[in-house]
Order: sequence, then structure tokens, then C-alpha cells
Amino acid sequence: MYINWQLRELNLKIVYYGPSLSGKTTNLEQIYSHVDPHRRSELVSLKTHEDRTLFFDFLQLELGKVGSLTPKIQLYTVPGQAYYEASRKLVLKGADGVVFVVDSASERLWENIEAWMNMYAHLESLQVPVNRLPILVQFNKQDLPNALKPEKLKMAMDIQDLETTSAIASRGQGVFDTLKLITRQVITQVQREMA
Repeated sequence: MYINWQLRELNLKIVYYGPSLSGKTTNLEQIYSHVDPHRRSELVSLKTHEDRTLFFDFLQLELGKVGSLTPKIQLYTVPGQAYYEASRKLVLKGADGVVFVVDSASERLWENIEAWMNMYAHLESLQVPVNRLPILVQFNKQDLPNALKPEKLKMAMDIQDLETTSAIASRGQGVFDTLKLITRQVITQVQREMA
């Protein structure tokens, strides 16, 4: 969180984290294509020639007021590929909230668990108190014929007391529910800290 008192802006950073090809970039693309152009920036995407996220994707949104401040929500994705581990950690730095995007395909379960454990290891190394960081889990690709149900994924990934959503990001389903829920969590946390 960064407050620019001169401009009365509250800058918040939400990071979409998860294994490769889980739908992190697809979430941002859906948000970008459905938000009024006057309330968002351009979508900045650094991709490889295979159309995979190289470093991060970035999109900024403007919302209503929080007190006397105008929140500017900066959405980032991390690259999913394991060999970009340093980049993932760097993008996580300073996050006010995280959306962990799960690929619900049964054969991707281990990749989800591995990315989940890596995210927690990075947050710990950044000295982020994870019990105070808003984290929302999105079970994406629920339309796949081999998709694991959210309850089974929660158990397999040992996801306790965190809010979750289901999504089919490629169709836009659940994308804005996810954004609203994580934004609400982040703003609630910021209000707690500012009180």
C-alpha cells in the first residue's frame, strides 16, 4: 500500500499467482476487456514467442472512494513457469493481496500444490505476515471434463479458512466475483491498518 496524500490516491497491489497456464493472464484480459477504458490503464504484457507470460502482466483500475482517497488497484500476474522463480518473488514483493489461480484439471494437482508451497515460501522470505495478507483462491477451469471439484481441491491443497471462488476465466465466469472479493478483502485490511 502506498498513499499519495497530494493526489489523495491509495495505491494497492493485487498479485495473481499460480502455476503456468492456470488462467492468471486470462483473468486480467477479461477484466481489461470489460472495464470502462476511462477507469483502467492499458494492459501491459511481457510474453515469450509462445505467448507465455515472461515477467508479469500489469493492469491498473480506478474504483470509488475509500474515505477521502481514490483507490488505484494495480493488478499483476506472475510468470507460471518454475524457472522464473526469482521473477515470481519480485512481483509478490509489496503485494496487498493475492489471488491464487488453481488449474482444476486433475493432472495439474501437483503443479498447483507446488506453486502454492512456493508462494508461501516467497511470502515468508519477504517477511510478509501471511495471516494478515488477504489471499483468495480461484478454482479456474471448472468446465473441464476432468476438473476436480473445489471441495476436493481444498482438501488436497490443504487450504483452510481462505475465501474461494470458482471460475471459467476463458468465458469471463467468476472473474469479476474474484476481483470484487479480493478487492473487498484488501480494502478491509487497509481500513484496519489505517484505523
